[in-house]
Amino acid sequence: MKKVINSILAVCVLLLLFICWRSIQDDQDFNAEVAYRESVVKARLLQIRAAEEAYKAQHPDAEYCSDWNVLIGFVKDGKLPIVTKQGVLTDKQMEDGLTEASAAAIVNSGDQAAIAAKGLENFRRDTVWVSLKDSLYKEEGFEPDSLRYIPFAMGDTFELIACPNTTRSGAIIHVMECNAPDSSFLKGLGKQGKRFIYNRQEEADAKGAFPGLRIGDAGNNWNNNAGNWE
Repeated sequence: MKKVINSILAVCVLLLLFICWRSIQDDQDFNAEVAYRESVVKARLLQIRAAEEAYKAQHPDAEYCSDWNVLIGFVKDGKLPIVTKQGVLTDKQMEDGLTEASAAAIVNSGDQAAIAAKGLENFRRDTVWVSLKDSLYKEEGFEPDSLRYIPFAMGDTFELIACPNTTRSGAIIHVMECNAPDSSFLKGLGKQGKRFIYNRQEEADAKGAFPGLRIGDAGNNWNNNAGNWE
């Protein structure tokens, strides 16, 4: 009888150990899944930031884009200027007032006498336009249409904001913001996920922060399009 009781106790101990291990393992698996999803969403946000900054650089009013269709079309069909360089200005040439821009203008004018007088025979600055998509996005299988969608969010799209803002000094700058709430990319993680989302919402509310991942800030805290995790 004693052996039977000891055997039962041993089985109970093993069962408790398994339950404890399983609980710890479940927490580790959950945390690993959250970290993985966050890494994928961050990568997508950085892709969006690259598109927005290229868009702003090529528009005369230096505006960001708030329309997904326009931004995705820009990524698909847009070009990036690549400047190829030959030769450098000497200290003497710069002391004489030459700059990269003025030297390039002289060379591009074709005035051989001026080129020789300024010592620019071996100076070249040529601009080549290349595919924006191929230049910015090296990932195999990248699809511009995917930019709008939050990974793991079952069709939810990023909130994209672009607007002018006034600084404390009164200057007007164009700002952008792109948001992915925890409640979108942490979907489908069961009760533990719902509790995790709720706790993060509470923490964010207490700090006055955004409950999720974000690049940029369309409010008064312009941050040069940094991610809120950077």
